[in-house]
Amino acid sequence: MADLIENVSDTAFWIAHYRALESQRSDALFRDPLAGFLAGDRGKDIAQSMPKWFATNWAVVIRTCIIDDYIRSAISEGVDMVLNLGAGLDTRPYRMDLPNSLVWIEADYPDVIAFKQKRLSDENPRCQLERIKLDLAKVPERRQMLASINARAKKLLILTEGVLPYLSVEDVASLADDLRALDHARYWIVDYFSPHVIKFRQRLLGKRMQNAPFKFKPEDWFGFFEAHRWHLREIRYLMEEGDRLHRPMRLPMLLKIVSIIRMCFVSKERRAALRRFAGYAILVPE
Repeated sequence: MADLIENVSDTAFWIAHYRALESQRSDALFRDPLAGFLAGDRGKDIAQSMPKWFATNWAVVIRTCIIDDYIRSAISEGVDMVLNLGAGLDTRPYRMDLPNSLVWIEADYPDVIAFKQKRLSDENPRCQLERIKLDLAKVPERRQMLASINARAKKLLILTEGVLPYLSVEDVASLADDLRALDHARYWIVDYFSPHVIKFRQRLLGKRMQNAPFKFKPEDWFGFFEAHRWHLREIRYLMEEGDRLHRPMRLPMLLKIVSIIRMCFVSKERRAALRRFAGYAILVPE
């Protein structure tokens, strides 16, 4: 079913489906009542076509909690505008407790924005929500948009949830430099994936994700952002955050047994590194 993911935008339906599943739990870590409405059968079909779906489901839930916390913290520190680049089917302006004065701007491909506007036309956001139709690969248009937003913001938070992994190293470098040039940019939330998990993803999902492969594979992830004058303020790893939230990844029994046996034959340092396979970071400008 490789053709279920025809392009990167299709992953938004996949991810929204998992937020909808979480919302149905009695012990849900968050509630996203619009996720299922947006994901529809398309999101469900994509999810059901994927191997080891439980791992992605868990990762989406934990990453959502991490990013929600980052956003709440940034707002408490005076952020007055959020720019969500590659917003996909995110519904935070509708489901989070946000200040009415907060300006939230979503930017994505024109077809994604048009779909979202139509589906959510009867819903009321909890802040001042704006949407921009934009292809981030079109650099002149992107820079014009960023300059306009920077001029309006006092303290700007940029969110690129699930965006950077699909860009090349060169494209991320260009975006990082453009964002660093914004004098009102205060925080940038980004995905972190270790080289190990990127290789594992390719082996597991290569054919299914051939139209949306991970491209961002810098030799030194942390050094890459430092070189572009973005410093790490905080990073939360999925495994550690899952433990903190009392929501560890639930593995099928056989896979759990195999994993325990394998861990017996690796060093303490290697075990620690494997637990930090992925996470979400908040960066601050130099």
